[in-house]
Amino acid sequence: MTGSVGDEREPPARLTALLTGAAVDAMRTAGGHAGGVYLRSSTSGMLRLATLTGLPGPLFQPWWRVHVDRPFPVAEAHRLGVPVVLANATEAMRRHPQLAAGLPFAFGCLCVPVVSGTHAYGVLTVLRPPVDDATRIAAEVERLTLLADELGAALERLEGEGTAVVWDGGPHCVRPPATGPAPARAGRFTWDPVTDTVRADEHAHALLGLERGAFPRTLDALARAVTPTGALEMPTLLREAAAGRPPPLPVSVCTGHGAPRLLTLWSPDLSRPPAAVSGFLVDPSPGALGDAAADLLPQGVFCVDRLGLVVYANPRATHLLGVAPGGLLGRSLWDAVPWLNQPACEDHLRSALLTPEPAHFHVRRPPPDAQPYEGDWLSFSVYPGPDRLTCTVVPENRVSDGGATAADEPGPDTAVPAYRPIVLAIALTEAVTARQVSEVVMRELLPAFGGNRLALYLLQERHLYLAWESGFPKGFLAPFQGVALDARLPGVETLTTGRPLFFDSMRQLAAAYPGIPLDAEEGTRAFLPLIASGRPVGSCILGFDRPRSFGAEERTVLTALAGLIAHALEKAQRYDTEAALARGLQQALLPRRLSSHPSVETAGRYLPGTEGMEVGGDWYDVVEAGDGLALVIGDVQGHGVQAAATMGQLRTAVRAFALGDRPPEEVMAGTNHLLIDLDPGQFASCCYVRLDPARGVARVVRAGHPPPLLRSPGGRTRVVDLPGGVVLGVDPRAHYPVTELLLEPGAILALYTDGLVERPGRDIDEGITALRLALERAVEPGVRRLAEVADRLTAVARQATDRPDDIALLLAARHGDAHATDLARGASRDLL
Repeated sequence: MTGSVGDEREPPARLTALLTGAAVDAMRTAGGHAGGVYLRSSTSGMLRLATLTGLPGPLFQPWWRVHVDRPFPVAEAHRLGVPVVLANATEAMRRHPQLAAGLPFAFGCLCVPVVSGTHAYGVLTVLRPPVDDATRIAAEVERLTLLADELGAALERLEGEGTAVVWDGGPHCVRPPATGPAPARAGRFTWDPVTDTVRADEHAHALLGLERGAFPRTLDALARAVTPTGALEMPTLLREAAAGRPPPLPVSVCTGHGAPRLLTLWSPDLSRPPAAVSGFLVDPSPGALGDAAADLLPQGVFCVDRLGLVVYANPRATHLLGVAPGGLLGRSLWDAVPWLNQPACEDHLRSALLTPEPAHFHVRRPPPDAQPYEGDWLSFSVYPGPDRLTCTVVPENRVSDGGATAADEPGPDTAVPAYRPIVLAIALTEAVTARQVSEVVMRELLPAFGGNRLALYLLQERHLYLAWESGFPKGFLAPFQGVALDARLPGVETLTTGRPLFFDSMRQLAAAYPGIPLDAEEGTRAFLPLIASGRPVGSCILGFDRPRSFGAEERTVLTALAGLIAHALEKAQRYDTEAALARGLQQALLPRRLSSHPSVETAGRYLPGTEGMEVGGDWYDVVEAGDGLALVIGDVQGHGVQAAATMGQLRTAVRAFALGDRPPEEVMAGTNHLLIDLDPGQFASCCYVRLDPARGVARVVRAGHPPPLLRSPGGRTRVVDLPGGVVLGVDPRAHYPVTELLLEPGAILALYTDGLVERPGRDIDEGITALRLALERAVEPGVRRLAEVADRLTAVARQATDRPDDIALLLAARHGDAHATDLARGASRDLL
C-alpha cells in the first residue's frame, strides 16, 4: 500500500514509480530501516522529500523540506556532490548535531547525490543500523552510489522526454517489502517442574524462530531462546506459575531475532504443587489464530505497519484508546487517535522504527465524551518487528511495580528534556542572525531545563564578546566583555578546553575559581563550549536560581544542544558578512533608472526575501532596443553572493543583446549558452519582451518563467498563455518560441517572479489567479500613475514577515494619444 502525505497534487506517475523503486532498492541494498529520495523543487534552493519507505510520513515531517544551505547531511551531499556517510550516532552528533538531536537514537545515515552529467537532481538517503567504523559499510555505500547514478540517468531521460523533474508536494510513502513469510500466529508448550521437561507444538517452534525438532527441552534452554531480558524473567515466571501464582497479564517477550511475542501462563492442576505449567505464545501480528488469541487478552494490543496504518487491534485497545469499534483497523494511527499526534509519542515511535529496542512511555488521555475509562494516564509499550510495530496499552494504575514503567502518575514535564532537542533544532534552522539564535535558545532551551539566565559570547580575534544576555543583574557581565583567551574564567576555559563545566552550587563555582564575582548566593551554573565543526565559536552560560545536580543524561543533552547553538551562531556570522556583501552587490546591479519612451510608462519593484540570505537573483530591466523597448525579468536559482553575481552577468548579457536589437529568440538562446558556458551550478528563468511602442506589438519569449498578465483598457485581465522553453543553463539545444501580443493604448503588461505568486502549501496557479484579480482591481478612479498600481500589487507582500523568496515586478503601459488614460499622464522610469 502506498500513499502521498500532505498534498493533493499528483506528480507524474512515471516519476513517482522511478523514485519509489529507488527508495525501496536503496533500503534493501544498504540494509536500512528506512529509505527515501529528496528531489529539487520549484522553490529555489529547496529539496523536498519525494518518496519514503520504512517510516510513516507524519513521523518524518520535520525533514520533508531541506534547504541546500542548511547543515544537514542531505543538503551537504547535494551541495558538494559527494556521499555523506554517518556511521553511527556519535559521528552524526559530531558532524551534524541538528540531525542527531532530532533523531536521538543509535542509527547510521547514508546520503548519496543523484546526478547525471551536470544535472543535480537530489539525494538518495538511507537510515540504517549503526556500525563502529564507516569502512565496514563501504560496500553498501558503493552499491548505493551505483543506484543513485542509475536513478540520475533515468531522471535525465525522463526530463528529456518533457517531464518536469521537480517535487513540490508531500512525500509519497510506500510500504517496504516484507522480510519473509508470516510465521504461525499462536503456539503452545508445557513445562513439568518435577522432571524439568519442556514439550511444544510445531507452532511454538516457528514463533521462537527455531527449526522443527529443535525446541528446547529444559527450562534453562527455553529461556536462552529469547532475549537476555526474557531469559532472566522467564524461569521466574514459570516457577511462580508452578506454585500457583501465574502472572495476571500476558507478558511481552522477544525472540532472539527481536520479534515480539506475548506469553500467557497458567497451571491446569494446582492440587499437587509444583504443578505442570502450560504456556501460550502469541504473535500479535495479523492472522486468524493470533487475532483470536489476542482478542481475549485483558491488555490492549494493536499493530502498526511501517506506513503508520493500524493492521490489527483487539477490542481492549479500541476501548482504551476511546475509538469506536472498527475505528482503528486500516486507518492511520494519527487519524484514528489524534491525541497521539504529539512530539513525545512520535519520538518513541521513531525510536522503535529505527532501532531494535522496545520503547515505553506514558500519555495522558483526553477527557472522555461519554463512557468512563479507567484512569487518565495510559502506559504504552512498543516492540519493534521487521515489518510492523506491536503496541500494548494498559491503564497506568495496572502497571506492575516491577515493570518497565513506573506506576506512579508521571508529571507533565518529566520528559521535556528528552524531546526538546528536535524543537530547538528545527527552530534554529529558521534563525539567521545572532539575535534570532539567542531568542530561540531563550525561548526553547531555558524553559525545558528550568533555567532563568542566559549569556552567549562570540569569539572575535581571540577575545570573547557578549552577544546576548538575559536574567543577569544589570551590569554584572560588563567586566567580562572582551576578555582574552588566557583569562582564568569558566566561560573562557570551557571554550579553550572544549569541555563543558557544570557547577551544582555557587559555592562549588567559587571554590573552583577563587575571587570570581558571583551574581547570586544560591543556584547552579553550566558553562558550555560553542564549537562548530571543530572551530571555536564562543561560549554559553546557563543559570539556575535553585540548587540542582546535573545528571549524566542531562549533561549529554546540554552538550549536544551547545553544538546546535554553535552551528547556528556560525551560520549567523557568515550570514552577516555575506548578506552585507550580497546586498551591496545587488544594489549595484539593479537598474538605477529604466530606459524610457514617450509612449510607454514603466514601473518596477523589488522586495528581498525575509528568510535565509535575504538577497537573491531576481532582476528586472528596461532597455532601449532599436526604435522600441526591451522589457526583461528573470530569477536566478538560490540566494546570496553567488546568485547576485550570476544575476549581474545575465543582466549584462541581456542588455548587450537588447541594445543590438537582436530578435527575442536569439536573446534568450544567447543568454542560455552564456549561462551554460559560465557553469555557475545554477539555472535561471527569464521572460523577455520586445515592444514596438508605435504599433503596440509585443514579441514575447520565456524560459521556464511564470506567464505574463495583460490588462485590457476596459479592465479585463488575462493570463497570457504562451509557449516557452526550459530554464536557462540546462539544455544547450533548447528552443524558445516567440509569441506576438497586441498592447492596446491603456493596456498594462505585468511581468513578475514566482516569489509574488508562490506560497507554501498553495498551488502556484492559485497565486497567479490572485495576482490577476488584483491587477484587474488595481486601476481605480484617482490612480493616475503606474507606480501606484505597482505599490498596490506588492502591498500585501511588503507587510509579510515570512517572505521565503525575493519578489520582482515590472509593469508597462502603452499610452497611445494624450487622451488614452489617466495612466498616460504619469511619469516613466519609476523605480523602487
